[in-house]
Amino acid sequence: MHADSRGGHPVAEPTTAPATATAATPRGRGPVVAALMLGMGLAALDGTVVATAVPQIVGDLGGLAVFSWLFSGYLLAVTVTLPVYGKLSDTFGRKPVLIAGIVLFLVGSLLCAAAWNMASLIAFRIVQGLGGGALQGTVQTIAADLYPLKERPKIQAKLSSVWATSSVAGPAAGGLLAGYADWRWIFLVNIPVGLVALWLVARYLVEPVRSTAQGSGATDAPRRVVVDWPGALAIFATGALLLTALVQGGVAWPWLSAPSLALFGGSLALGALTVIIERRAAEPIIPGWVWRRRTIAAVNLALGALGLLMVAPTVFLPTYAQAVLGLGPIAAGFVLSAMTLSWPVTAAFANRVYSRIGFRLTAVFGISCALLVLLAFPLLPFPGEPWQPALLMLLLGASLGFFQLPLIVGVQSTVPYEERGTTTASVLFCRQVGQSVGAALFGAIANGVLAARLGGSGDLDSLARALDTPGALTASAADHLRRAVDAAVDYVHIGAAVAAALALLVLLTIAPRRFPVLKEATEGAGESGDGSAAAKAAQEPAA
Repeated sequence: MHADSRGGHPVAEPTTAPATATAATPRGRGPVVAALMLGMGLAALDGTVVATAVPQIVGDLGGLAVFSWLFSGYLLAVTVTLPVYGKLSDTFGRKPVLIAGIVLFLVGSLLCAAAWNMASLIAFRIVQGLGGGALQGTVQTIAADLYPLKERPKIQAKLSSVWATSSVAGPAAGGLLAGYADWRWIFLVNIPVGLVALWLVARYLVEPVRSTAQGSGATDAPRRVVVDWPGALAIFATGALLLTALVQGGVAWPWLSAPSLALFGGSLALGALTVIIERRAAEPIIPGWVWRRRTIAAVNLALGALGLLMVAPTVFLPTYAQAVLGLGPIAAGFVLSAMTLSWPVTAAFANRVYSRIGFRLTAVFGISCALLVLLAFPLLPFPGEPWQPALLMLLLGASLGFFQLPLIVGVQSTVPYEERGTTTASVLFCRQVGQSVGAALFGAIANGVLAARLGGSGDLDSLARALDTPGALTASAADHLRRAVDAAVDYVHIGAAVAAALALLVLLTIAPRRFPVLKEATEGAGESGDGSAAAKAAQEPAA
């Protein structure tokens, strides 16, 4: 054990040789990276492909009133399992967790393809989500294990390019499969891709040998692995109730109705129980140091705000492009895709910036630019031209590339190998929760603006469908509705700008000026340590 330079918290010494090298040889790293990209592709394509095929699925299975749970159920399962898989990957290793996640995702895909009604499809989508949680968290952790600090932007840029490609290719692939084959093929195509990823992981991923000794002496007794299953169950139940309340509130029932109040009350009570369980656990799923260390706490909060603000472009911009600009679904998707094209480009370039000015200032620069872009959205003319929001999305993606990647790479570099899975999962968990909160909050804002503008109740989706129906509205009525939709989306982007401002405030007030990069994570990567054998940490270059 050694004293943590972040506040005296004891941190276990890494029990392996370089914590940054998971593959046994550089020759083996290429196939592992290919496996990671395939695994990430499974998770990235899932939502966009399924969304395009919803009309065909509903037409075949029915269940129009509950089809939104195809996405909500999957999101819920991914989110609540992230902390659990993070801890398991630190306890048992990345390889078994990733293999289990791929297998579970593929089993869920097969079951989805065999679904006989909407209820069974939703249940099997949750099974898919249980595997997707392992894919998202473990892939990011292995990416950090594979590469030393200076090279991590390479793998992060590759993973970002997977998401960018998926956002463009997903809707087209889903439409083609649903229109010319059968919607069940959108799940069956996962099987060959997943099997290739599974084989590559099993064949090429070699993890460092983990010490089984407890303590510092060679004669110590072997450590007995303890899994906090009560804590895992409590986290799962708390997250399930909270996310259900956020996703369904204002949609399936009013916010102040009995179901909403019961769900929020139940999640609060379970949350308190989770804290008690985790404090008493020998190896908690969410350790207290995740929030006691300034760096990790700041990154968690900042990326939670990122999840919040990302709801504005990803959820509301396609509706804006179709209802206000009059674009078709495919053209509206390309307006949004401008953001996903610029994001990996700046992410790949970010290491040249943070190597000079540090992780914190690079992220401050990125979120400051994103704040300006979000504030510019309400200034667009009505109705405007498609290139105008596309340009803003291009700038937003470029800004967020400088924001997200330095924070993820930086926080992963402040912890040893045996804590990296838990740390990465906590960051992704906060971002997912931020997205759920953002969807509920911004949905309420948009519907409130519409109700005020139209003198009654209304929701964005129903108005968009009315505007898309030829002859349903007179020219003046259509123009009035378009202006109402435009105002609603403007207010949503103002809310997203507030989230960006909160992220900026967190970085300026909570995040340390220099991230305490562990020496073990920088050796061999050209980073300089402080030479302190006691601290085992090296501050990143000062700005």
